[in-house]
Amino acid sequence: MRRIADALLISLLCTGSALADGSFSGRTRFDLDRPEIRDFVEQTAAAQKIEPLDVYRLLAKAEPQPKIIEAMNKPAEKVSPWYEYRARFMTEQRIAEGTQFMLEHRARLEKARRETGVAPEYVVAIIGVETFYGRITGKYRVLDALSTLAFDYPPRAEFFRGELSQFIALSREESVDPLTALGSYAGAMGAGQFMPSSYRRYAVDGSNDKQRNLFADWDDIIASVANYFKVNGWVAGGPVLSEAVLQPDAPVTADPGNLALNETIASLKTKGVDFDNAKQPAATPVLLVPAEQQNGPAYRVGFKNFEVITKYNRSVRYAMAVHDLATTIADRVAAANGGKPDATTQLAARPAATPTVAR
Repeated sequence: MRRIADALLISLLCTGSALADGSFSGRTRFDLDRPEIRDFVEQTAAAQKIEPLDVYRLLAKAEPQPKIIEAMNKPAEKVSPWYEYRARFMTEQRIAEGTQFMLEHRARLEKARRETGVAPEYVVAIIGVETFYGRITGKYRVLDALSTLAFDYPPRAEFFRGELSQFIALSREESVDPLTALGSYAGAMGAGQFMPSSYRRYAVDGSNDKQRNLFADWDDIIASVANYFKVNGWVAGGPVLSEAVLQPDAPVTADPGNLALNETIASLKTKGVDFDNAKQPAATPVLLVPAEQQNGPAYRVGFKNFEVITKYNRSVRYAMAVHDLATTIADRVAAANGGKPDATTQLAARPAATPTVAR
């Protein structure tokens, strides 16, 4: 008796699949008879109430990507001090294009603010940091990236098998073509770089067309990034970050790996940390953040909204970069509107750009 995968591959070859028509000729494929792949197919098919054959047919067209494994196995790069990390994102080009983006999409951003309470400049900054405002969204097929990591990268195989299963469900729910959708080498998609599980959980149909399109629909993209923040606890009108000064020998440590609000305004003040508390109660949870400068140590204090940004990428440096880019763009927009902070709702409409993909 032939094994299941063998029979299915023969079926694919006989029904005019990509393997049969030569469109993937000369490229390697996954061995669908591997026990872990067979288990994945059976579990995914049962969970999503679809035929195992449909899952096999999709995986038969996935291509292993050794370059992804090489990237995942590279030794961790030297951790840059904050002033170097910041410089990567706080370029004149990224600030100027972010300002233009905020003006072009002012109505969408204001709608998202009304519905979620999230400040528009932070939505803009996330998209700017992640994909340079939708220009650089990834060059790998999501199917290939997730399959490679799910089956050929043991350290995080379980996580990526979950994401691959989520991607299969997403392709059916949102009409995402699983054979053409492109993303990062880790399988993140669209202008906001959502992983499949985040796409399914947080994406919003901002354009009311009964589809959540994070690849090319700016109404959906902007609404979804804002919704991500809202669901993770964004406080409307709340502070994000304050500059801080430590008194000599202050009994406190700023750990760059700490993402928890493990102090309060009162506790930090008691320990000799001076900062603007943004008129928040003394019991407000906060965290002390290292923000190294070229001439020595420096510090900041993060509030709840800062912690929310770290949910997008678990790094205090990332969250600080988003904050600094956001506030700088907001200042530019206000200046363009004669100093008024609500420029996103008052300037004339401009044509919206469409997200593109780096080739």
